[in-house]
Amino acid sequence: MGIFDMFFGPRVPQVDVQEAHKRLQNPQAPIIVDVRQPVETGSGAIPGAVLIPLTQFSARFRDLPPDRPILTICRSSHRSPLAARQLKQAGYNVTDVKGGMLAWEQAGLPIERK
Repeated sequence: MGIFDMFFGPRVPQVDVQEAHKRLQNPQAPIIVDVRQPVETGSGAIPGAVLIPLTQFSARFRDLPPDRPILTICRSSHRSPLAARQLKQAGYNVTDVKGGMLAWEQAGLPIERK
């Protein structure tokens, strides 16, 4: 175990928003987990995303199926890596979306407003 892993948990791979969008189009698409607060999703969310705010993540992440790949996302990629590391430590196949919803929207990728 390296020093980074001791302090921050296991490293998690990242993909850019274009790759994340491509993965979500596959028949065996990963689950996209949005770790923002509910109030933040008013500006838009990825269609089909599961909302588990980071503040509730420790108590709720085990509701996610352990046999499906997971993508984590937040507003700007500061919170989602924390959730991703927690999932990785628990044995999930997880990848973080680099740049978060800011990059997703800037790329013109689909969002839904509720």
